[in-house]
Amino acid sequence: MTDEWRGWREAARAALYGYEGFYRSPSRSPEGPAGHFRTSVHASPLFAAAVARLLAGVARELDTGAVALVDVGAGRGELLTGVLAALAALPGGPEVTAYAVEVAARPPGLDPRIEWCAEPPAGVTGLLFANEWLDNVPAEVAEADADGVPRYVQVRTSDGAERLGDAVGGADAAWLERWWPLTAPGERAEIGRTRDAAWAGAVGSLSAGLAVAVDYAHVRGARPPFGTLTGFRGGREVRPVPDGSCDLTAHVALDACAAAVAAAVPDASAELTDQRTALHRLGVDGGRPPLGLAATDPAGYVTALAAAGGAAELTARGGLGDFGWLLHRVGPVPPDRG
Repeated sequence: MTDEWRGWREAARAALYGYEGFYRSPSRSPEGPAGHFRTSVHASPLFAAAVARLLAGVARELDTGAVALVDVGAGRGELLTGVLAALAALPGGPEVTAYAVEVAARPPGLDPRIEWCAEPPAGVTGLLFANEWLDNVPAEVAEADADGVPRYVQVRTSDGAERLGDAVGGADAAWLERWWPLTAPGERAEIGRTRDAAWAGAVGSLSAGLAVAVDYAHVRGARPPFGTLTGFRGGREVRPVPDGSCDLTAHVALDACAAAVAAAVPDASAELTDQRTALHRLGVDGGRPPLGLAATDPAGYVTALAAAGGAAELTARGGLGDFGWLLHRVGPVPPDRG
């Protein structure tokens, strides 16, 4: 990495996805994202099982026995591996073509049924799922100067030092005015136009089915006043330095992403909810098993108790349960409220 001042979008793109970037270089992160931060996929197999049920529901709604499952930002293929295993236990489950969309190289030993690709395949029918992908789509950072004028934040590659650059203008300024106005000196925002475009493109790759983005999220009226950009390394939150040594992430304005899809994919309906609500619909319940089961079936009680613990973590308020779920139905797919 060269030592120079850049906007955060350019710096983060190189740090995450460049030749020696955090997500591409095995020497930077040999264990993959799972070695640095914990997602719902890693928290409990119940998450993959819920996605499997969601996929089966999409297949029923489309009235087809064969569907695609596209995992955008697939990491090392953990979610797809779990979903395929869960589908095998579902009676009458659909035939699935699985696609892992990821910039890193295909990991050794991955299930050969999973196709590895750099972009979402075009024109497929089924479920497109993006779990904690959009927060890693690099975005410009803006800060209001002493006069309240939003300016681009520049960052030095080597140490993460920052300075203010040019005033924000054009489409970026319009995005800030609509979605994240900066009203006082020192306030900061991540300009989400790159996330909007990335998500609209992903949803547009579906010919019919359901697209779901799951991520750290906020909406207009409840934006964090100083932004959310941060880093993760080895399971710990660290100062964001764009030198390729850590993950760089920022929460997502999912309401802006929804509006971008509405403009680009007119036949896509939208729903924004939280993970707790979405997983409850899919049968993930953190309720404890009845104590009497411990006497009649001790092994079953222990298994049920472990599942309840996993479900509780996935749906916890103040934790994973607060993640945003943005759902878009594309084509002739009626909403499933069950």
